Amino acid sequence: MLELFISYIGLGVIAGFVAGLLGVGGGLIIVPALILIFQSNHFDHAVIVHMAIGTSLATIIFTSLSSIYAHHVTHKAVRWDIVKKLTPGIIVGALFGAIIADYISAKILQQFFGFFELFVAFQMALNIKPHASRSLPGYTGIITAATGIGTISSIVGIGGGTLTVPFLVWCNIKIQQAVATSSACGLPIAVAGCVGFVITGWNESNLPEHSLGYVYWPAFITIVISSVLLAPLGAWLAHRLSAAKLKRYFSLVLFILGLKMLFS
Repeated sequence: MLELFISYIGLGVIAGFVAGLLGVGGGLIIVPALILIFQSNHFDHAVIVHMAIGTSLATIIFTSLSSIYAHHVTHKAVRWDIVKKLTPGIIVGALFGAIIADYISAKILQQFFGFFELFVAFQMALNIKPHASRSLPGYTGIITAATGIGTISSIVGIGGGTLTVPFLVWCNIKIQQAVATSSACGLPIAVAGCVGFVITGWNESNLPEHSLGYVYWPAFITIVISSVLLAPLGAWLAHRLSAAKLKRYFSLVLFILGLKMLFS
């Protein structure tokens, strides 16, 4: 039990540090790490991936609150008008994503995550960014985009920044505002996705003790505390190191984790 607790602390430290350093959500690190930790502790294989995703979404609730505070209070960069337009679709999509994930086997869900992580790794390594080529769509377009972002983010257990930021930049929103607005959109994704994974896992009989649906409380609490403590250090270093080099190194880590998820 002590080794398990130490593993969660280490994961929270890494996730918080990376989030502060690169401004990316911890889900891309937390999900594959939790899968490996749960496997090594012989949790039921049928629920391991779902628990990793549900627990990751629960942690993102708190990390997104911290990010929103920084972007709104310090930089006044959050476009709340856009957040209000995206939130209904995001909530529907995140709940829908949890329902979809519940019908997918652990193996397929893990492979889907692996492909997504490889996609993010290539995007980050090659610094691929969409060109601002249009304005924000109307109601139907906004709801469609937001639902898609919420669904995919919930299925893979992330805050949605890798999807929301490119969409907003494509819609001619300044990158600083896109990043800040995306951080605010991460909250409804995390809350709705977490609720969805709690509900869909509520009657699952193979869960370990101290679980609420697919959310594993010991991991959730430990990761949140340790990640919040280390995020400021990562942010401090971010202003003193090369962002381009850091992203290339991080993309390599994501590439390795993506391959691990595909072939383990």
